[in-house]
Amino acid sequence: MTPRVAIVGAGYFAPFHAEGWQQAGAEVVAVCDLDLPRARALADRFGVRAVYGDARPMLDDVACDVVDVVLPPPAQSAVVHAAVARGRATVCQKPFGGDFADAEAMTRLAEAAGVPLVVHENFRFAPWFRECRRLIDAGFFGRLHGITFRLRPGDGQGPAAYLDRQPYFRGMPQLLVRETAVHFIDTFRFLCGEVRAVTARLRRLNPAIAGEDAALIVFEFDDDRIAVFDGNRLNDHVAADPRRTLGEAWIEGEAGVMRLDGDARLWWKPHHRDEAGHAWDRGRFSGAFGGACGALQAHVLAHLRDGTPLENGARDYLVNLRVQAAVYRSHEIGARVIIAGFEPCTVPRNSLSSSPGTAAS
Repeated sequence: MTPRVAIVGAGYFAPFHAEGWQQAGAEVVAVCDLDLPRARALADRFGVRAVYGDARPMLDDVACDVVDVVLPPPAQSAVVHAAVARGRATVCQKPFGGDFADAEAMTRLAEAAGVPLVVHENFRFAPWFRECRRLIDAGFFGRLHGITFRLRPGDGQGPAAYLDRQPYFRGMPQLLVRETAVHFIDTFRFLCGEVRAVTARLRRLNPAIAGEDAALIVFEFDDDRIAVFDGNRLNDHVAADPRRTLGEAWIEGEAGVMRLDGDARLWWKPHHRDEAGHAWDRGRFSGAFGGACGALQAHVLAHLRDGTPLENGARDYLVNLRVQAAVYRSHEIGARVIIAGFEPCTVPRNSLSSSPGTAAS
C-alpha cells in the first residue's frame, strides 16, 4: 500500500518535502497552512486535493501514515502533540523546538506514546556525504584524521539579505549555528562519531541582521579526529549554484584527501600523488542538496515498513542540540567546552550579547 503523508506548513521549504515524498514513493494526501492561499498553491503544484487551515481537523479527517511538520519552531509543538496524540508517525523540520527543553518535551511525549518522531535533518543524506561514509567504513582513508567544511553560500550580504527567500532569518537572535551549522554538527557526527569537545568563535558581519552570520568552530572526536567548520553566509564559492553544497569540504586520512567541490564533485588525492576525479553513485533522488530530502524520507518510510534502524530520531537529535548549545557557550566564555556533563541553557539568548570571554562561567 502506498504510504500517505499529510504536510503541515506550506512555506519556503515545504515544496522540497513534497517533492521528496513523491520521489520516495509516498502520496501527499493533504496540505495544511494558516495561510490558505499558500496551502492551496502547494497542493495544486503537487496534485493534492485536501487543503486545510487548521491541523487538528485535518488530522481527524484525513487518514495518513505520516505527518510532516514543516513549521518554524514556535509553531511545532502544538502540531507534534496533536499528531502524536492520534498515533501518527511524525517528521519535524529543524530547527527542532523553540529551545532544548521544548525539543526534549516533544521527544518524551513521542516516546511515552510509542510514536516515531524524526527530525528532518537531511544533510547527512546528501549523496556525497553518504559516499564518504561508505568509504570510511570500507577503510578507504586508513586512519581518519579529520574533516573541514568551508561554508560560503553568498546569500547574506547587504540590507536586503534573506528578504527574497527566508526573511525571518534577519530577526533570529541565533542564526548561523542554529539554522545552518547544526547541519554540519549532525554530518560530522555521522562521519566522525560523537563530539567530545568544542571551541567556537562567532561573529556578525552584516549589521542588518540580529544574530551571528559567521563562525569558526573546532570539534574534537575520539582518536584525535578533528572537524573544522569555517562558515559565513556573505561570501560565495566556486559553483554553478552556491546553494547546492553550500560550500566545500576536505576529508583527510592517512591514505590521502577527498575533496568535495561546489558542483558536488568528489576529488581524491592519494598521499604524494596527483588528484583525480572520484566516480560515485549519485543515487536516484533529485532536488535540494542532491536529493537529500527524498533520501531521508525514503529512509523514514523504510523504517516504518521494515523496521530498519532509524537515523535522526528525536532522542538522537537531542545530541546535536546539546552540541549546538555548547558551541554558543564556548563563544560566550571564550573557552573550550567539554560535552560530557554539559547541560544546555533552556532560555534562548542572543549569540552575540557579550564579547567572547566576558560572560561569567
